[in-house]
Amino acid sequence: MPRYAFRVEYDGAPFSGWQAQAGQPSVQGAIEAALGRLDPGFAQGARIAAAGRTDAGVHASGQVFHADLVKEWQVFRLGEALNWHLKPDPVAVTAVVPVEDDFHARFSALERRYTFRLVARRAPIVADRGWVWQVLKPLDVEAMRVAGQHLVGRHDFTTFRSTMCQSASPVKTLDEIRIEALDYPAGQEVRFHLRARSFLHNQVRSIVGTLERVGAGAWEPSRVKAALKARDRAACGPVCPPQGLSLTGVGYDPDPFGSA
Repeated sequence: MPRYAFRVEYDGAPFSGWQAQAGQPSVQGAIEAALGRLDPGFAQGARIAAAGRTDAGVHASGQVFHADLVKEWQVFRLGEALNWHLKPDPVAVTAVVPVEDDFHARFSALERRYTFRLVARRAPIVADRGWVWQVLKPLDVEAMRVAGQHLVGRHDFTTFRSTMCQSASPVKTLDEIRIEALDYPAGQEVRFHLRARSFLHNQVRSIVGTLERVGAGAWEPSRVKAALKARDRAACGPVCPPQGLSLTGVGYDPDPFGSA
């Protein structure tokens, strides 16, 4: 059975998350239903495998999944057909490539990249509603950058993971936190870019929510270091809402998508 890798983007708002759940709308369920109209295996219940599971309300522009299909397809036609059958769900395949049988969207991945968008302004958000977290007061970006550097590297991230996290270990290596300040109409946009081989459940949202407290002046940057060392969920700042978060990319070597 030929194996294909797909890059996909989606608006997470209508879904209960990536993972298929009985009686709940999911991104995985929408894709598998669309594939079921194209492939006999999926019509009989075959499953796809993704690079990661996003939570309810979380978006993606660079999610990756793979699927084993019964017949070979010309990749342009496969992408077009799948996008047709995904309508009207807010899910779109942006690249399709054939891959070897040993490629696995999850286990072959070397890194995941997430971006969180935050907008600070008084006026309600309209154009980006559902895609950013809004706070009302400007943030001290430099203070957040200083605080964020305490989290880069290999650490026990117990403080910054959900109590429902199923990972075998809280120890992860956070390769990068980059905080970008951008102009925004009548306010300020802050983008948090995080990169790691893998993340714990709610790790990104816990980190961003904590750094926002630093930017707002409620925490000193050094308190983030102390919170990390505490290895205690109670030491974490508030977990920010999901709508500002997007899975923006998954890294492989070699990259099956090349420049696609």
